[in-house]
Amino acid sequence: MSAADTTFDLARVPLREVNQALHAPGLSGSFVIEGAAGAHNVAVGLDAPVSVTVEGHVGYYAAGMNQQAEVTIHGNAGTGLAENMMSGSVHVTGNASQSAGATGRGGLLVIDGDAGARCGISLKGLDIVVGGSVGHMSAFMAQRGRLVVRGDAGEALGDSVYEARIYLRGTATSLGADCVEKAMGPEHLAELAGLLKAAGYDDDPTTYTRLGSARTLYHFHADNSY
Repeated sequence: MSAADTTFDLARVPLREVNQALHAPGLSGSFVIEGAAGAHNVAVGLDAPVSVTVEGHVGYYAAGMNQQAEVTIHGNAGTGLAENMMSGSVHVTGNASQSAGATGRGGLLVIDGDAGARCGISLKGLDIVVGGSVGHMSAFMAQRGRLVVRGDAGEALGDSVYEARIYLRGTATSLGADCVEKAMGPEHLAELAGLLKAAGYDDDPTTYTRLGSARTLYHFHADNSY
């Protein structure tokens, strides 16, 4: 199946049919989904090098499990945006609710506004760039990947983080267990500059702080027992 600028209106076409059309073998081209009106599970499970533009706010789990596709959402997104994303890109022009990018393994997630609690929880390789601030427990148990926050962060940022890197321009209410500030070397500045550029920002990387694991939780220690 091949298409260019194919438009679906969720006010007329059931979401199940739209998602089925976007899962067709050999899919290519550009697609527009109108009338989202907070619908859940919009553009989930895509696995083709297509462009999908969603006009309007979306509900839970939009663009979840994305592979290869470039998804742009002109609006806000509910819980679980881009959950378990594998590759490609997802861009939200508004805000995102809790657990954005949860367990994400690859690709790039950009949120122009704020993200709620647990952004990047259990991150496994996805890169996340948040234009605003993030809520509490963001990057909790983040194993791999990068989280860039251009604003502030809530409580317990990076709690129990593993090898993921966190770049914060603002301030965090508090850092979680085993999360500490780390030196910003030339390789980190270059990495951050690349992430910001990919997300459409031109911030000075030197205005950011790098955070990561102190590695005190990697092995059992009697002082950490209860």
